[in-house]
Amino acid sequence: METYANALLYAIPFFILLLAIEIGYGYFIKNQMHKVLDTVSSISSGLTNIIKDSLGLAFIVISYPFLVEQLAVTEIKATWLVWVVAFVVMDFAGYWNHRLSHKINIFWNQHVIHHSSEEFNLACALRQPISNLIGYFSILLLPAALLGVPYEVIAILAPVHLFAQFWYHTQHIGKMGWVEKVLVTPSQHRVHHAINPEYIDKNLGQILCIWDRMFGTFQEELDDVPPQFGVLKQAATWNPVHINFQHFWNMLKDAWRTGNYWDKIRIWFMPTGWRPEDVKEKYPITIIEDVYHFKRYKTVASSRLKAYVIFQMLFSVLLLLFMFYSYSVIGFDGLLLFGAFVFVGIYGYSSLMDRSKVAVYIEVARGLCGIGIIVYTGGWFGLDSFMPFGEILMAGYFIITIVFGIYFTYFEKEEQDILSVA
Repeated sequence: METYANALLYAIPFFILLLAIEIGYGYFIKNQMHKVLDTVSSISSGLTNIIKDSLGLAFIVISYPFLVEQLAVTEIKATWLVWVVAFVVMDFAGYWNHRLSHKINIFWNQHVIHHSSEEFNLACALRQPISNLIGYFSILLLPAALLGVPYEVIAILAPVHLFAQFWYHTQHIGKMGWVEKVLVTPSQHRVHHAINPEYIDKNLGQILCIWDRMFGTFQEELDDVPPQFGVLKQAATWNPVHINFQHFWNMLKDAWRTGNYWDKIRIWFMPTGWRPEDVKEKYPITIIEDVYHFKRYKTVASSRLKAYVIFQMLFSVLLLLFMFYSYSVIGFDGLLLFGAFVFVGIYGYSSLMDRSKVAVYIEVARGLCGIGIIVYTGGWFGLDSFMPFGEILMAGYFIITIVFGIYFTYFEKEEQDILSVA
């Protein structure tokens, strides 16, 4: 996990730089693909994901080292050929993992966050799950294990393979000629994220598009069918934690409500979106039917609120960079507490974006607890040794969190409610 944390120290600033370039380019050509609250929600989702992954908060069903040890029929030395074989096997496994996530109810829950944005830009690439708490991907790497591909090769390739899927989440790049025949491109991935009937569940490849062409899931972007983005059951929230578990919660309610005991069991493994007939009739869920004229989710947000949530998001990024930099020094128990503060903070300010009154209780409680830790320990996880007056900076941050949590919940919201009535 420390190796992954070190990789994130470099990856996060790189992703933010690319995001800044895309946003700047959008302003320059007067065709902006970002909306403040949506982009903040997307980046915040990525932050929750890396908190979970960097702390190893998932139960691994079968690890890849175990598979190699038990099943390898040969041993391949770590030459360039091994890296190529490992990459192809990993991409093949990624295709089928992705396909399962689109086709089976319970697996869709861990993928819906990635499709939940109604925009399509580099930020939505960061919408990664925290609901994938059971790790089973190694099972799909069985061919690599049989060939004896060393664990170290897989461990290095895994984050590289993931990060390489970032660049094609953009609308600013058109079709790319012969590249379209081999690699997943922005055009192909726009199709994948679209909710148009022609595009649903297409282009499931991650780096290579050859799997889609082989297994019948490929679809070109059509000039007369502009992609519309999101999910057919709208998320209707900016809170990434809620989005991660919405589908699971709906399935749980359906399993509880149905009178058919067989349906209580099979709902989890049926095709994505399947619901028991008795529940579907009694508890209907709105599905987008006209993809060109549906009402996109938005909340009232002043320039002050937008500036505040951007500040909170950027401060969360800085906190995580410090956490990764001091990973071994802080220690596991400290990392859990540190990560919890950032995680709860994301929940708090994204609830504020939803204009939910629960936000103020979260922000005030987090602020008071943070100040309490600083007073009790005399610092903030060693930040004062990293930079002078670190504990004063953090105390000031928590005071800002408390004050503005109250302000945006009670004072500004009341002003806007009065203006909307007038």
